[in-house]
Amino acid sequence: MLQELTIRNFAIIESLNLSFQEGMTVLTGETGAGKSIIIDALGLLVGGRGSVDFIRHGEEKLEIQGLFTINPQNKGCLEALESNGIDASDHMVVLERTLFQSGKNTCRINGKLATTGVLREIGSRLIDIHSQHEHQELMNDEFHLQLLDRFAWKEIAPTLSQYEAKYAEYKEMKAKWYNWTKNEQELAQRLDMLRFQQDEITNADLRLGEEEALMEQKHVLANFEKINENLQNAYTALQGEERGLEFVSEAMRYVGAASDILPEFKTLSESVASSFYLLEESAMQIRQELDKLEFQPDELDTIESRLNELNQLKRKYGKTVEAIIHYNEEIDQEILELSDRETHLGQLEKELESAKQDLQKLAEKLTTIRQKAAKQLEKQIKNELNQLYMEKAIFQVNFATPASEFTENGIDKVAFYMSTNPGEPLKPLSRIASGGELSRMMLALKTIFSRHQGITSIIFDEVDTGVSGRVAQAIAEKIYAVAVGSQVLCISHLPQVAAMADHHFYISKTTTANRTMTSVTALSGDEKVEEISRMIAGIEVTDVTKQHATEMLTQATKIKSEKQT
Repeated sequence: MLQELTIRNFAIIESLNLSFQEGMTVLTGETGAGKSIIIDALGLLVGGRGSVDFIRHGEEKLEIQGLFTINPQNKGCLEALESNGIDASDHMVVLERTLFQSGKNTCRINGKLATTGVLREIGSRLIDIHSQHEHQELMNDEFHLQLLDRFAWKEIAPTLSQYEAKYAEYKEMKAKWYNWTKNEQELAQRLDMLRFQQDEITNADLRLGEEEALMEQKHVLANFEKINENLQNAYTALQGEERGLEFVSEAMRYVGAASDILPEFKTLSESVASSFYLLEESAMQIRQELDKLEFQPDELDTIESRLNELNQLKRKYGKTVEAIIHYNEEIDQEILELSDRETHLGQLEKELESAKQDLQKLAEKLTTIRQKAAKQLEKQIKNELNQLYMEKAIFQVNFATPASEFTENGIDKVAFYMSTNPGEPLKPLSRIASGGELSRMMLALKTIFSRHQGITSIIFDEVDTGVSGRVAQAIAEKIYAVAVGSQVLCISHLPQVAAMADHHFYISKTTTANRTMTSVTALSGDEKVEEISRMIAGIEVTDVTKQHATEMLTQATKIKSEKQT
Protein backbone atom coordinates (compact mmCIF):
# COMPACT_ATOMS: atom_id res chain seq x y z
CA MET A 1 0.00 0.00 0.00
CA LEU A 2 1.24 3.50 -0.85
CA GLN A 3 1.56 5.54 2.34
CA GLU A 4 3.58 8.62 1.44
CA LEU A 5 4.45 10.30 -1.87
CA THR A 6 6.86 13.21 -2.34
CA ILE A 7 7.27 14.95 -5.70
CA ARG A 8 9.77 17.74 -6.46
CA ASN A 9 10.04 19.68 -9.74
CA PHE A 10 7.90 17.34 -11.84
CA ALA A 11 6.19 19.20 -14.73
CA ILE A 12 4.08 21.95 -13.10
CA ILE A 13 4.50 20.44 -9.62
CA GLU A 14 7.10 22.39 -7.65
CA SER A 15 6.78 20.53 -4.36
CA LEU A 16 4.12 18.09 -3.20
CA ASN A 17 3.80 15.81 -0.16
CA LEU A 18 0.83 13.46 0.03
CA SER A 19 -0.24 10.88 2.58
CA PHE A 20 -2.54 8.05 1.51
CA GLN A 21 -4.66 5.55 3.42
CA GLU A 22 -6.50 2.31 2.81
CA GLY A 23 -9.75 2.33 0.90
CA MET A 24 -10.81 4.42 -2.04
CA THR A 25 -9.16 7.77 -2.70
CA VAL A 26 -10.42 10.01 -5.49
CA LEU A 27 -8.49 12.85 -7.14
CA THR A 28 -10.64 15.51 -8.79
CA GLY A 29 -10.10 18.94 -10.25
CA GLU A 30 -10.31 20.97 -13.43
CA THR A 31 -8.81 19.57 -16.62
CA GLY A 32 -5.10 20.44 -16.76
CA ALA A 33 -4.77 21.00 -13.02
CA GLY A 34 -2.26 18.17 -12.70
CA LYS A 35 -4.26 15.10 -11.68
CA SER A 36 -2.72 12.83 -14.31
CA ILE A 37 0.70 14.37 -13.62
CA ILE A 38 0.60 12.83 -10.15
CA ILE A 39 -0.13 9.42 -11.70
CA ASP A 40 2.64 10.00 -14.26
CA ALA A 41 5.03 10.70 -11.37
CA LEU A 42 3.98 7.45 -9.71
CA GLY A 43 4.56 5.63 -13.00
CA LEU A 44 8.07 7.07 -13.19
CA LEU A 45 8.72 6.10 -9.56
CA VAL A 46 7.95 2.44 -10.27
CA GLY A 47 10.27 2.20 -13.28
CA GLY A 48 8.42 3.93 -16.12
CA ARG A 49 10.25 5.51 -19.03
CA GLY A 50 11.90 8.78 -18.00
CA SER A 51 12.43 11.96 -19.98
CA VAL A 52 14.12 15.26 -19.19
CA ASP A 53 10.91 16.88 -20.46
CA PHE A 54 9.35 15.87 -17.12
CA ILE A 55 11.70 18.22 -15.23
CA ARG A 56 10.12 21.52 -14.21
CA HIS A 57 11.35 24.39 -16.37
CA GLY A 58 14.42 26.08 -14.91
CA GLU A 59 15.27 23.24 -12.51
CA GLU A 60 18.26 20.89 -12.67
CA LYS A 61 16.50 17.73 -11.54
CA LEU A 62 13.25 16.14 -10.46
CA GLU A 63 12.87 13.91 -7.41
CA ILE A 64 10.17 11.41 -6.50
CA GLN A 65 9.96 9.32 -3.33
CA GLY A 66 7.35 6.83 -2.22
CA LEU A 67 6.89 4.85 0.99
CA PHE A 68 5.05 1.54 0.62
CA THR A 69 3.96 -1.14 3.05
CA ILE A 70 4.06 -4.68 1.66
CA ASN A 71 1.22 -7.11 2.08
CA PRO A 72 2.70 -10.33 3.60
CA GLN A 73 0.72 -12.24 0.96
CA ASN A 74 2.68 -10.41 -1.75
CA LYS A 75 5.33 -13.15 -1.89
CA GLY A 76 6.47 -12.09 -5.36
CA CYS A 77 7.51 -8.65 -4.15
CA LEU A 78 9.28 -9.95 -1.04
CA GLU A 79 11.15 -12.57 -3.08
CA ALA A 80 12.15 -9.98 -5.68
CA LEU A 81 13.52 -7.70 -2.95
CA GLU A 82 15.45 -10.56 -1.34
CA SER A 83 16.91 -11.75 -4.66
CA ASN A 84 18.23 -8.23 -5.26
CA GLY A 85 19.81 -8.03 -1.80
CA ILE A 86 17.33 -5.46 -0.44
CA ASP A 87 16.24 -5.78 3.19
CA ALA A 88 12.50 -5.44 3.73
CA SER A 89 12.13 -7.46 6.92
CA ASP A 90 9.82 -4.76 8.33
CA HIS A 91 7.56 -5.12 5.26
CA MET A 92 8.26 -1.52 4.26
CA VAL A 93 10.04 -0.23 1.18
CA VAL A 94 11.07 3.25 0.05
CA LEU A 95 11.45 3.86 -3.68
CA GLU A 96 13.40 6.90 -4.86
CA ARG A 97 14.07 8.20 -8.34
CA THR A 98 15.99 11.30 -9.45
CA LEU A 99 16.22 12.49 -13.05
CA PHE A 100 18.76 15.16 -14.06
CA GLN A 101 18.76 17.57 -17.00
CA SER A 102 21.91 15.80 -18.24
CA GLY A 103 19.82 12.66 -18.69
CA LYS A 104 21.43 10.91 -15.72
CA ASN A 105 19.01 8.72 -13.82
CA THR A 106 19.43 7.57 -10.19
CA CYS A 107 17.23 4.93 -8.55
CA ARG A 108 17.29 3.70 -4.97
CA ILE A 109 15.31 1.06 -3.08
CA ASN A 110 15.54 1.30 0.71
CA GLY A 111 18.63 3.45 0.21
CA LYS A 112 20.39 0.94 -2.04
CA LEU A 113 21.28 1.96 -5.57
CA ALA A 114 19.30 0.01 -8.16
CA THR A 115 18.88 -0.13 -11.92
CA THR A 116 15.69 1.03 -13.61
CA GLY A 117 14.99 -2.61 -14.43
CA VAL A 118 15.10 -3.62 -10.76
CA LEU A 119 12.96 -0.60 -9.84
CA ARG A 120 10.41 -1.69 -12.45
CA GLU A 121 10.52 -5.29 -11.19
CA ILE A 122 9.80 -4.21 -7.60
CA GLY A 123 7.39 -1.41 -8.53
CA SER A 124 5.22 -3.67 -10.69
CA ARG A 125 4.62 -5.82 -7.61
CA LEU A 126 3.63 -2.86 -5.43
CA ILE A 127 1.12 -0.93 -7.54
CA ASP A 128 -0.97 -1.61 -10.61
CA ILE A 129 -1.58 1.48 -12.75
CA HIS A 130 -4.49 1.34 -15.18
CA SER A 131 -4.35 3.95 -17.93
CA GLN A 132 -5.54 4.53 -21.48
CA HIS A 133 -2.52 2.48 -22.60
CA GLU A 134 -4.20 -0.60 -21.15
CA HIS A 135 -7.26 0.21 -23.22
CA GLN A 136 -5.00 -0.08 -26.25
CA GLU A 137 -3.64 -3.42 -25.01
CA LEU A 138 -7.18 -4.69 -24.48
CA MET A 139 -7.87 -3.86 -28.13
CA ASN A 140 -4.82 -5.91 -29.17
CA ASP A 141 -5.48 -9.66 -29.54
CA GLU A 142 -1.80 -10.38 -28.85
CA PHE A 143 -2.32 -9.18 -25.27
CA HIS A 144 -5.28 -11.45 -24.52
CA LEU A 145 -3.24 -14.60 -23.95
CA GLN A 146 -1.20 -12.74 -21.30
CA LEU A 147 -4.42 -11.66 -19.56
CA LEU A 148 -5.73 -15.22 -19.52
CA ASP A 149 -2.43 -16.50 -18.11
CA ARG A 150 -2.50 -13.83 -15.42
CA PHE A 151 -5.98 -14.99 -14.44
CA ALA A 152 -4.87 -18.63 -14.20
CA TRP A 153 -1.33 -17.90 -13.03
CA LYS A 154 -1.34 -20.16 -9.97
CA GLU A 155 -2.41 -23.17 -12.04
CA ILE A 156 -0.46 -22.40 -15.19
CA ALA A 157 2.88 -21.13 -13.81
CA PRO A 158 4.55 -24.53 -13.08
CA THR A 159 3.68 -25.98 -16.51
CA LEU A 160 4.56 -22.75 -18.31
CA SER A 161 7.95 -22.70 -16.60
CA GLN A 162 8.63 -26.29 -17.75
CA TYR A 163 7.46 -25.42 -21.25
CA GLU A 164 9.72 -22.33 -21.47
CA ALA A 165 12.78 -24.38 -20.44
CA LYS A 166 11.96 -27.14 -22.96
CA TYR A 167 11.22 -24.55 -25.66
CA ALA A 168 14.66 -22.95 -25.19
CA GLU A 169 16.26 -26.39 -25.46
CA TYR A 170 14.19 -27.18 -28.58
CA LYS A 171 15.12 -23.88 -30.27
CA GLU A 172 18.83 -24.49 -29.66
CA MET A 173 18.56 -28.04 -31.00
CA LYS A 174 16.62 -26.88 -34.07
CA ALA A 175 19.25 -24.25 -34.81
CA LYS A 176 21.92 -26.96 -34.75
CA TRP A 177 19.82 -29.14 -37.05
CA TYR A 178 19.38 -26.25 -39.48
CA ASN A 179 23.13 -25.66 -39.57
CA TRP A 180 23.67 -29.33 -40.39
CA THR A 181 21.15 -29.28 -43.25
CA LYS A 182 22.54 -26.22 -45.00
CA ASN A 183 24.12 -26.25 -48.47
CA GLU A 184 26.47 -29.21 -49.03
CA GLN A 185 29.07 -26.90 -50.56
CA GLU A 186 29.08 -24.70 -47.44
CA LEU A 187 29.67 -27.74 -45.22
CA ALA A 188 32.47 -28.99 -47.49
CA GLN A 189 34.12 -25.58 -47.36
CA ARG A 190 33.72 -25.54 -43.60
CA LEU A 191 35.40 -28.95 -43.34
CA ASP A 192 38.34 -27.83 -45.51
CA MET A 193 38.82 -24.70 -43.41
CA LEU A 194 38.74 -26.67 -40.14
CA ARG A 195 41.29 -29.18 -41.45
CA PHE A 196 43.59 -26.34 -42.48
CA GLN A 197 43.30 -24.81 -39.00
CA GLN A 198 43.88 -28.19 -37.38
CA ASP A 199 47.04 -28.77 -39.43
CA GLU A 200 48.38 -25.31 -38.64
CA ILE A 201 47.84 -25.73 -34.89
CA THR A 202 49.07 -29.34 -34.83
CA ASN A 203 52.26 -28.51 -36.79
CA ALA A 204 53.02 -25.73 -34.32
CA ASP A 205 53.50 -28.41 -31.62
CA LEU A 206 52.21 -26.17 -28.85
CA ARG A 207 53.18 -26.87 -25.25
CA LEU A 208 51.72 -25.31 -22.11
CA GLY A 209 54.22 -22.97 -20.41
CA GLU A 210 56.40 -22.73 -23.52
CA GLU A 211 55.65 -19.08 -24.19
CA GLU A 212 56.52 -18.06 -20.62
CA ALA A 213 59.82 -19.99 -20.78
CA LEU A 214 60.72 -18.38 -24.12
CA MET A 215 59.98 -14.92 -22.76
CA GLU A 216 62.32 -15.59 -19.84
CA GLN A 217 65.10 -16.78 -22.14
CA LYS A 218 64.59 -13.77 -24.37
CA HIS A 219 64.87 -11.49 -21.34
CA VAL A 220 68.21 -13.08 -20.35
CA LEU A 221 69.69 -12.91 -23.84
CA ALA A 222 68.52 -9.36 -24.42
CA ASN A 223 70.25 -8.27 -21.19
CA PHE A 224 73.35 -10.47 -21.53
CA GLU A 225 75.90 -7.62 -21.43
CA LYS A 226 74.39 -6.03 -18.32
CA ILE A 227 74.23 -9.37 -16.48
CA ASN A 228 77.83 -10.25 -17.42
CA GLU A 229 79.17 -6.82 -16.43
CA ASN A 230 77.40 -6.85 -13.05
CA LEU A 231 78.62 -10.38 -12.20
CA GLN A 232 82.20 -9.48 -13.20
CA ASN A 233 82.15 -6.39 -11.00
CA ALA A 234 80.70 -8.39 -8.10
CA TYR A 235 83.40 -11.06 -8.44
CA THR A 236 86.18 -8.47 -8.69
CA ALA A 237 84.85 -6.70 -5.60
CA LEU A 238 85.13 -9.94 -3.64
CA GLN A 239 88.17 -11.68 -5.11
CA GLY A 240 90.19 -8.96 -6.82
CA GLU A 241 93.52 -7.76 -5.49
CA GLU A 242 93.19 -5.97 -2.18
CA ARG A 243 89.38 -6.29 -2.36
CA GLY A 244 86.56 -7.59 -0.16
CA LEU A 245 87.52 -11.13 0.90
CA GLU A 246 91.15 -10.23 1.55
CA PHE A 247 90.10 -7.56 4.06
CA VAL A 248 87.46 -9.78 5.62
CA SER A 249 90.06 -12.58 6.01
CA GLU A 250 92.41 -10.18 7.72
CA ALA A 251 89.60 -8.96 10.03
CA MET A 252 88.76 -12.60 10.84
CA ARG A 253 92.39 -13.27 11.80
CA TYR A 254 92.60 -10.22 14.08
CA VAL A 255 89.29 -10.88 15.86
CA GLY A 256 90.30 -14.53 16.27
CA ALA A 257 93.57 -13.47 17.93
CA ALA A 258 91.64 -11.13 20.27
CA SER A 259 89.29 -13.95 21.26
CA ASP A 260 92.26 -16.11 22.15
CA ILE A 261 93.23 -13.48 24.66
CA LEU A 262 89.73 -12.55 25.85
CA PRO A 263 87.09 -15.34 25.49
CA GLU A 264 84.18 -12.87 25.47
CA PHE A 265 85.17 -12.00 21.85
CA LYS A 266 84.62 -15.62 20.75
CA THR A 267 81.02 -15.01 19.54
CA LEU A 268 82.16 -11.99 17.53
CA SER A 269 85.04 -14.02 16.04
CA GLU A 270 82.62 -16.77 14.95
CA SER A 271 80.27 -14.23 13.37
CA VAL A 272 83.09 -12.64 11.32
CA ALA A 273 84.37 -16.10 10.31
CA SER A 274 80.88 -17.17 9.23
CA SER A 275 80.52 -14.03 7.08
CA PHE A 276 83.88 -14.72 5.45
CA TYR A 277 82.95 -18.28 4.47
CA LEU A 278 79.53 -17.19 3.15
CA LEU A 279 81.13 -14.49 1.01
CA GLU A 280 83.77 -16.94 -0.19
CA GLU A 281 81.03 -19.41 -1.25
CA SER A 282 79.10 -16.59 -2.96
CA ALA A 283 82.22 -15.60 -4.90
CA MET A 284 82.58 -19.20 -6.09
CA GLN A 285 78.94 -19.24 -7.27
CA ILE A 286 79.43 -15.94 -9.12
CA ARG A 287 82.43 -17.43 -10.88
CA GLN A 288 80.44 -20.51 -11.88
CA GLU A 289 77.64 -18.36 -13.32
CA LEU A 290 80.19 -16.31 -15.28
CA ASP A 291 81.68 -19.47 -16.73
CA LYS A 292 78.22 -20.64 -17.86
CA LEU A 293 77.33 -17.33 -19.51
CA GLU A 294 77.67 -17.53 -23.25
CA PHE A 295 76.12 -15.08 -25.69
CA GLN A 296 74.38 -16.81 -28.62
CA PRO A 297 72.91 -14.32 -31.12
CA ASP A 298 71.36 -17.11 -33.20
CA GLU A 299 69.43 -18.42 -30.23
CA LEU A 300 67.81 -14.97 -29.67
CA ASP A 301 66.69 -14.98 -33.31
CA THR A 302 65.21 -18.47 -32.88
CA ILE A 303 63.28 -17.40 -29.78
CA GLU A 304 61.98 -14.27 -31.53
CA SER A 305 60.81 -16.37 -34.47
CA ARG A 306 59.01 -18.86 -32.24
CA LEU A 307 57.30 -16.11 -30.23
CA ASN A 308 56.19 -14.47 -33.47
CA GLU A 309 54.69 -17.80 -34.58
CA LEU A 310 52.81 -18.11 -31.28
CA ASN A 311 51.50 -14.55 -31.61
CA GLN A 312 50.23 -15.26 -35.12
CA LEU A 313 48.32 -18.30 -33.81
CA LYS A 314 46.90 -16.29 -30.90
CA ARG A 315 45.56 -13.65 -33.27
CA LYS A 316 43.71 -16.39 -35.15
CA TYR A 317 42.60 -18.94 -32.57
CA GLY A 318 42.77 -17.64 -29.01
CA LYS A 319 44.29 -15.17 -26.60
CA THR A 320 46.55 -17.77 -24.94
CA VAL A 321 48.32 -20.99 -25.89
CA GLU A 322 45.91 -22.82 -23.62
CA ALA A 323 42.93 -21.28 -25.48
CA ILE A 324 44.42 -22.34 -28.84
CA ILE A 325 44.87 -25.92 -27.62
CA HIS A 326 41.24 -25.91 -26.38
CA TYR A 327 40.05 -24.56 -29.74
CA ASN A 328 41.96 -27.32 -31.52
CA GLU A 329 40.13 -29.90 -29.40
CA GLU A 330 36.81 -28.33 -30.39
CA ILE A 331 37.53 -28.41 -34.11
CA ASP A 332 38.73 -32.01 -33.76
CA GLN A 333 35.21 -32.87 -32.58
CA GLU A 334 33.55 -30.82 -35.32
CA ILE A 335 35.74 -32.40 -38.02
CA LEU A 336 34.76 -35.79 -36.70
CA GLU A 337 31.07 -34.86 -36.87
CA LEU A 338 31.34 -33.32 -40.35
CA SER A 339 33.24 -36.31 -41.64
CA ASP A 340 30.44 -38.55 -40.44
CA ARG A 341 27.66 -36.03 -41.19
CA GLU A 342 24.88 -38.45 -42.05
CA THR A 343 25.25 -40.42 -38.82
CA HIS A 344 25.42 -37.26 -36.70
CA LEU A 345 22.47 -35.68 -38.53
CA GLY A 346 20.39 -38.80 -37.98
CA GLN A 347 21.13 -38.76 -34.25
CA LEU A 348 20.32 -35.05 -34.06
CA GLU A 349 17.00 -35.56 -35.84
CA LYS A 350 16.04 -38.29 -33.36
CA GLU A 351 16.84 -35.97 -30.43
CA LEU A 352 14.94 -33.12 -32.11
CA GLU A 353 11.87 -35.29 -32.63
CA SER A 354 11.99 -36.46 -29.01
CA ALA A 355 12.24 -32.86 -27.79
CA LYS A 356 9.38 -31.88 -30.09
CA GLN A 357 7.14 -34.59 -28.65
CA ASP A 358 7.96 -33.49 -25.10
CA LEU A 359 7.22 -29.89 -26.06
CA GLN A 360 3.96 -30.88 -27.71
CA LYS A 361 2.78 -32.64 -24.54
CA LEU A 362 3.59 -29.58 -22.41
CA ALA A 363 1.90 -27.27 -24.97
CA GLU A 364 -1.25 -29.42 -24.93
CA LYS A 365 -1.22 -29.37 -21.14
CA LEU A 366 -1.03 -25.56 -21.27
CA THR A 367 -3.99 -25.54 -23.67
CA THR A 368 -6.05 -27.72 -21.32
CA ILE A 369 -5.31 -25.46 -18.34
CA ARG A 370 -6.10 -22.34 -20.37
CA GLN A 371 -9.37 -23.70 -21.74
CA LYS A 372 -10.53 -24.61 -18.27
CA ALA A 373 -9.49 -21.18 -16.96
CA ALA A 374 -11.19 -19.50 -19.93
CA LYS A 375 -14.56 -20.96 -18.88
CA GLN A 376 -14.06 -19.61 -15.36
CA LEU A 377 -12.99 -16.21 -16.70
CA GLU A 378 -16.06 -16.04 -18.96
CA LYS A 379 -18.37 -16.69 -16.01
CA GLN A 380 -16.67 -14.14 -13.79
CA ILE A 381 -16.56 -11.50 -16.54
CA LYS A 382 -20.25 -12.11 -17.22
CA ASN A 383 -21.04 -11.57 -13.53
CA GLU A 384 -18.99 -8.38 -13.38
CA LEU A 385 -20.53 -6.99 -16.57
CA ASN A 386 -24.03 -7.70 -15.22
CA GLN A 387 -23.23 -5.47 -12.27
CA LEU A 388 -22.02 -2.79 -14.70
CA TYR A 389 -25.30 -2.77 -16.66
CA MET A 390 -24.02 -4.87 -19.52
CA GLU A 391 -26.26 -7.81 -18.65
CA LYS A 392 -27.03 -8.45 -22.32
CA ALA A 393 -23.35 -8.70 -23.20
CA ILE A 394 -21.82 -12.07 -24.05
CA PHE A 395 -18.09 -12.56 -23.47
CA GLN A 396 -16.11 -15.46 -24.87
CA VAL A 397 -12.46 -16.48 -24.87
CA ASN A 398 -11.86 -17.75 -28.39
CA PHE A 399 -9.14 -20.32 -29.05
CA ALA A 400 -7.98 -20.22 -32.67
CA THR A 401 -6.57 -23.26 -34.48
CA PRO A 402 -3.31 -24.15 -32.71
CA ALA A 403 -0.29 -22.63 -34.35
CA SER A 404 1.73 -24.91 -36.62
CA GLU A 405 4.88 -23.74 -34.89
CA PHE A 406 5.67 -23.55 -31.22
CA THR A 407 6.00 -20.10 -29.65
CA GLU A 408 7.51 -19.06 -26.36
CA ASN A 409 4.01 -19.24 -24.80
CA GLY A 410 2.82 -22.52 -26.35
CA ILE A 411 0.67 -23.20 -29.41
CA ASP A 412 -2.43 -21.25 -28.39
CA LYS A 413 -3.82 -18.18 -30.09
CA VAL A 414 -6.37 -16.51 -27.84
CA ALA A 415 -8.68 -13.60 -28.58
CA PHE A 416 -11.48 -12.06 -26.55
CA TYR A 417 -14.81 -11.98 -28.39
CA MET A 418 -17.88 -10.07 -27.33
CA SER A 419 -21.44 -9.28 -28.29
CA THR A 420 -22.87 -6.22 -26.52
CA ASN A 421 -26.41 -6.38 -27.93
CA PRO A 422 -28.89 -9.26 -28.31
CA GLY A 423 -28.93 -10.76 -31.78
CA GLU A 424 -25.48 -9.46 -32.65
CA PRO A 425 -22.81 -12.09 -33.44
CA LEU A 426 -19.69 -12.47 -31.34
CA LYS A 427 -16.88 -10.37 -32.78
CA PRO A 428 -13.32 -9.53 -31.69
CA LEU A 429 -13.32 -7.05 -28.83
CA SER A 430 -11.34 -4.58 -30.93
CA ARG A 431 -14.16 -4.36 -33.49
CA ILE A 432 -17.25 -3.88 -31.33
CA ALA A 433 -16.45 -2.13 -28.06
CA SER A 434 -17.06 1.58 -27.53
CA GLY A 435 -15.00 3.68 -25.13
CA GLY A 436 -17.51 3.24 -22.32
CA GLU A 437 -17.76 -0.49 -22.94
CA LEU A 438 -13.97 -0.81 -22.92
CA SER A 439 -13.82 1.07 -19.62
CA ARG A 440 -16.30 -1.34 -18.07
CA MET A 441 -14.54 -4.33 -19.60
CA MET A 442 -11.20 -3.25 -18.17
CA LEU A 443 -12.75 -2.52 -14.77
CA ALA A 444 -14.30 -6.00 -14.78
CA LEU A 445 -10.88 -7.52 -15.50
CA LYS A 446 -9.21 -5.42 -12.81
CA THR A 447 -11.84 -6.44 -10.31
CA ILE A 448 -11.23 -10.10 -11.06
CA PHE A 449 -7.44 -9.86 -11.14
CA SER A 450 -7.29 -7.95 -7.86
CA ARG A 451 -8.51 -11.15 -6.18
CA HIS A 452 -5.66 -13.15 -7.67
CA GLN A 453 -2.73 -10.82 -6.94
CA GLY A 454 -1.00 -9.65 -3.77
CA ILE A 455 -0.90 -6.08 -5.09
CA THR A 456 -2.97 -3.90 -2.79
CA SER A 457 -2.53 -0.53 -4.55
CA ILE A 458 -4.49 -0.11 -7.76
CA ILE A 459 -4.59 3.17 -9.65
CA PHE A 460 -7.33 4.06 -12.13
CA ASP A 461 -6.60 6.99 -14.41
CA GLU A 462 -10.02 8.10 -15.75
CA VAL A 463 -11.37 4.55 -15.97
CA ASP A 464 -14.86 6.05 -16.18
CA THR A 465 -14.31 7.66 -19.59
CA GLY A 466 -17.37 7.53 -21.82
CA VAL A 467 -19.97 6.60 -19.19
CA SER A 468 -22.71 8.44 -17.30
CA GLY A 469 -25.94 7.97 -15.39
CA ARG A 470 -26.61 4.60 -13.77
CA VAL A 471 -23.50 3.11 -15.43
CA ALA A 472 -21.39 5.76 -13.69
CA GLN A 473 -22.96 4.76 -10.37
CA ALA A 474 -22.27 1.09 -11.09
CA ILE A 475 -18.64 1.87 -11.90
CA ALA A 476 -18.32 3.91 -8.71
CA GLU A 477 -19.63 0.99 -6.65
CA LYS A 478 -17.35 -1.45 -8.49
CA ILE A 479 -14.27 0.69 -7.83
CA TYR A 480 -15.26 0.90 -4.18
CA ALA A 481 -15.67 -2.90 -4.03
CA VAL A 482 -12.11 -3.31 -5.36
CA ALA A 483 -10.90 -0.86 -2.67
CA VAL A 484 -12.43 -2.80 0.24
CA GLY A 485 -9.52 -4.33 2.15
CA SER A 486 -6.95 -2.69 -0.14
CA GLN A 487 -6.17 0.68 -1.68
CA VAL A 488 -7.46 2.33 -4.84
CA LEU A 489 -6.43 5.74 -6.17
CA CYS A 490 -8.79 7.04 -8.82
CA ILE A 491 -8.79 10.09 -11.06
CA SER A 492 -12.38 10.86 -12.02
CA HIS A 493 -14.66 13.51 -13.47
CA LEU A 494 -17.79 11.69 -12.29
CA PRO A 495 -19.57 12.95 -9.15
CA GLN A 496 -20.87 9.41 -8.50
CA VAL A 497 -17.28 8.14 -8.17
CA ALA A 498 -16.22 11.07 -5.99
CA ALA A 499 -19.19 10.49 -3.67
CA MET A 500 -18.21 6.84 -3.10
CA ALA A 501 -14.63 7.70 -2.11
CA ASP A 502 -13.35 7.30 1.43
CA HIS A 503 -10.81 10.09 0.86
CA HIS A 504 -11.01 13.02 -1.52
CA PHE A 505 -8.15 15.16 -2.85
CA TYR A 506 -8.82 18.29 -4.89
CA ILE A 507 -6.13 19.17 -7.42
CA SER A 508 -5.79 22.80 -8.49
CA LYS A 509 -3.24 25.03 -10.12
CA THR A 510 -2.31 28.63 -9.44
CA THR A 511 -0.05 31.17 -11.14
CA THR A 512 2.46 33.08 -9.03
CA ALA A 513 5.19 35.32 -10.48
CA ASN A 514 4.37 34.02 -13.96
CA ARG A 515 4.93 30.41 -12.84
CA THR A 516 2.22 27.73 -12.70
CA MET A 517 2.11 25.42 -9.69
CA THR A 518 -0.09 22.47 -8.75
CA SER A 519 -1.44 22.11 -5.23
CA VAL A 520 -3.48 19.40 -3.50
CA THR A 521 -6.14 19.90 -0.84
CA ALA A 522 -7.74 17.12 1.21
CA LEU A 523 -11.51 17.68 1.26
CA SER A 524 -14.06 16.77 3.89
CA GLY A 525 -17.52 17.83 4.98
CA ASP A 526 -18.77 20.96 3.22
CA GLU A 527 -15.66 21.14 1.02
CA LYS A 528 -16.48 17.73 -0.42
CA VAL A 529 -20.11 18.78 -1.00
CA GLU A 530 -18.87 21.90 -2.79
CA GLU A 531 -16.54 19.95 -5.11
CA ILE A 532 -19.13 17.31 -5.98
CA SER A 533 -21.59 20.13 -6.67
CA ARG A 534 -19.06 21.65 -9.08
CA MET A 535 -18.64 18.26 -10.78
CA ILE A 536 -22.44 18.04 -11.21
CA ALA A 537 -23.11 21.59 -12.37
CA GLY A 538 -19.91 22.75 -13.94
CA ILE A 539 -18.86 26.33 -13.21
CA GLU A 540 -21.93 27.64 -11.34
CA VAL A 541 -22.77 25.89 -8.07
CA THR A 542 -26.34 26.37 -6.84
CA ASP A 543 -28.31 25.31 -3.80
CA VAL A 544 -29.98 22.65 -5.93
CA THR A 545 -26.63 21.11 -6.98
CA LYS A 546 -25.45 21.25 -3.35
CA GLN A 547 -28.58 19.42 -2.28
CA HIS A 548 -28.01 16.86 -5.02
CA ALA A 549 -24.39 16.43 -3.90
CA THR A 550 -25.48 15.93 -0.29
CA GLU A 551 -27.98 13.29 -1.38
CA MET A 552 -25.25 11.55 -3.38
CA LEU A 553 -22.97 11.43 -0.35
CA THR A 554 -25.78 10.16 1.87
CA GLN A 555 -26.65 7.44 -0.64
CA ALA A 556 -22.96 6.53 -1.02
CA THR A 557 -22.60 6.16 2.75
CA LYS A 558 -25.57 3.81 2.77
CA ILE A 559 -24.21 1.72 -0.10
CA LYS A 560 -20.76 1.47 1.49
CA SER A 561 -22.27 0.40 4.78
CA GLU A 562 -24.18 -2.39 3.01
CA LYS A 563 -21.06 -3.58 1.17
CA GLN A 564 -19.03 -3.73 4.36
CA THR A 565 -21.63 -5.89 6.17
